[in-house]
Amino acid sequence: MRFTSALKTVAIGFALYASNGAALAQGGRNAEEAKKEEAAVRAEQTAKQLGLDPGSKLPPATVPADPQNIWDLDLSSGGRVRIQLRPDIAPTHVERIKELTRQGFYNGLKFHRVIPGFMAQGGDPKGDGTGGSTLPDLKAEFNPMPHLRGTVSMARAQSEDSANSQFFIVLLPRMQLDKKYTVFGRVIDGIQYVDAIHQGEPPADPTLILQASIESDGKPPVTALPTPPAPAPSIIAPLPAKKPVPAKKPVATKKK
Repeated sequence: MRFTSALKTVAIGFALYASNGAALAQGGRNAEEAKKEEAAVRAEQTAKQLGLDPGSKLPPATVPADPQNIWDLDLSSGGRVRIQLRPDIAPTHVERIKELTRQGFYNGLKFHRVIPGFMAQGGDPKGDGTGGSTLPDLKAEFNPMPHLRGTVSMARAQSEDSANSQFFIVLLPRMQLDKKYTVFGRVIDGIQYVDAIHQGEPPADPTLILQASIESDGKPPVTALPTPPAPAPSIIAPLPAKKPVPAKKPVATKKK
């Protein structure tokens, strides 16, 4: 009898434990589902704030480094800045950057507008903020990527579809620029060289882009602009020697 009672007690205890375990497991699933629902609500609210379709998927904050989509800027302020380009969010702008870079367009251009705590702007062949390339202006590709420290975005005029060759690198977060300028990349290495870009509007001694290149092209870093070749000395052809003019003989006169 005692043995039978003991077995009954163990059986009842096991049943209670199994019942509680099932309840706990159910509670765990409910908690997990609640977290998922809460995350979905937050994502929907974020999408609405960014003016996006709540059903659309936000682009990833970062993407794997790909040499074909890394823009290298060798600066006179001291080193190479590596920028991760984002063709997934701004394909036309990235293609423009690659095209101009491979033309050598950016080599030797200066950062003409550098505001402390805001941004460093360059890419203008005129050097005063009014120039661009000979290629047509680009249609805006505004996207939800924020203007954080190191964000690289396209400069433009009043029209939304006026970006061409000029760009700026954000020094400190400026969220008021979001969805007003096309973000096409972000600094992944060398931000200290961006911080060292000479400040001013325009700077008294502007920092230059010594070389812009796409990393997959394998160009080594440049630390100084190439020295222009010395002008060839002008060759002056010697004048032909004058033939000596024979002296005229005196004309004899007849005596009368």
